[in-house]
Amino acid sequence: MKEHIKQTQLFHEKDYEKQGLKAQRNYPNEELCRFMGRHFFSKPREERSKINILETGCGSGANLWMIAYEGFNTTGLDISEQGLKLCEERLKSMGLEAQYLCASMTDIPSDDQEFDAIIDVFSSHCLDLQDKEQYMNEISRLLKKDGLFFSYHPSKNSKAFIDHAPAKLTDASTLNGILREGSAFYRYENSFAFLSPEEYSALAQNAGLKTIYLETVGRTYRNQDEYFEFVTAVFQKL
Repeated sequence: MKEHIKQTQLFHEKDYEKQGLKAQRNYPNEELCRFMGRHFFSKPREERSKINILETGCGSGANLWMIAYEGFNTTGLDISEQGLKLCEERLKSMGLEAQYLCASMTDIPSDDQEFDAIIDVFSSHCLDLQDKEQYMNEISRLLKKDGLFFSYHPSKNSKAFIDHAPAKLTDASTLNGILREGSAFYRYENSFAFLSPEEYSALAQNAGLKTIYLETVGRTYRNQDEYFEFVTAVFQKL
């Protein structure tokens, strides 16, 4: 495991141990809900248990519980054992079930073509470009033919990337942290990657994935002084 991935693991282990479920939100990402609504919520309830959905970087389960609640065969992957423990406790308290994998997103211990959909909500930004390519290849390997990959990823239009000093670039897309005081996500001291929509689409194409949805979603922080944007994308396995 690369050093920056180890540091990300350590950061989240400490955060979950200190804050528990308060380390992350409790409810699912809005763009994820839209994706699920467009592609899966029309499926009859009795058929959903046959649809396999994986979330990479599931953390304490704010998205995962919704997928399990809706009746899909649900798997959550995270590099943090403590995060997965909290996730499992959350789902059990709600009477829900899922499978859990503790591993890096760059080396996922699942079979080829196992999943109908894979989800990444603000998680793979911890990977630099080299690891991102490996991650996208893993996504392609794990998806069934015509399977879908949903991603919600920081965009290079964000002020945190454009005006990133004193943080430094470790490659064309990745900072060694969010270190400028006042920036959105200030004091995140691990690898933090940003992609343009075009760059993300190219990464997907190189991994054998077709872009079927590509938009941006933005908001401001600090009384409108700090703009932060996400790429929200859906890619399909060819």
